[in-house]
Amino acid sequence: MPTVFRLFSALPLWLLHAVGAALGWVVFFVSPTYRRRFIDNAAGAGYSLADVRAAVAHAGRMVAEAPRLWSAQKLPPCEMRNAECVQRAWAAGRGVVFLTPHIGCFELSVQATAQRWSPVHGPITILYRPARQPWLARVMETARNRPGIEAVPTTLQGVRQLLKALRRGEAVGLLPDQVPPLGLGVWSPFFGREAYTMTLAARLAQQTGAAVVLVRCERLPRGRGYVLHFEDMPQQPLAPELDAAVLQINQAMEHLIRQSPGQYLWGYARYKHPRSEKHAGAPAPEAGA
Repeated sequence: MPTVFRLFSALPLWLLHAVGAALGWVVFFVSPTYRRRFIDNAAGAGYSLADVRAAVAHAGRMVAEAPRLWSAQKLPPCEMRNAECVQRAWAAGRGVVFLTPHIGCFELSVQATAQRWSPVHGPITILYRPARQPWLARVMETARNRPGIEAVPTTLQGVRQLLKALRRGEAVGLLPDQVPPLGLGVWSPFFGREAYTMTLAARLAQQTGAAVVLVRCERLPRGRGYVLHFEDMPQQPLAPELDAAVLQINQAMEHLIRQSPGQYLWGYARYKHPRSEKHAGAPAPEAGA
């Protein structure tokens, strides 16, 4: 596998996306469990397979492009749109919570954002869970801790570091549609179906008053690069009630996904029952902790 990783890290983006698209369709056809979940999740959001068939290939592209993004010294072309909303968030002076679902190239979202704003505003702090394979764990550790990015462990101590970063006026980045461990989330509607949803994103914003910025990184055709879209959270500040705030964030993720449903990971097990362990979704400590 390290040899394959090195090969993929050296290939041009257009070729990686072509290979990844083929791999995405291979997995779709050979895995009935994945195929059924993909179709069911999309149908629950009102999409037929014909509507989101592009997402099959994009899932493969996500895997194929990862080695290049993790090891490259120079990021691929990435246009930023509506960066003004990020500037407004920084101007508020209370930190920024960047939120993106599993859509497009979410790996590049944090890298490109950090490259643009970290030299002035400090690093973007993200949660990080090491891979089980030693070689991949070493690669990912290097990739996650790139210039302008601080990766912290998926523990209560890591969550405290997120809170401290916001209180310093810095930024954090989260994928709020990731299923947290049992006891560290709440059941909340997502595309009309109850999904176990992390409370961490809402708690961080509620406790610090940080601005919430929505992010979506769109792949362009034929490996021409990416477009990074920024949006204000539709309603800020978040509701003081935790359940209501979590629902607001779920609705914001739905809004982003509907803008580019062909690049969402519909095969992700979004509605699975959470596992019984404490990790990334650990609740942020109360103010003053």
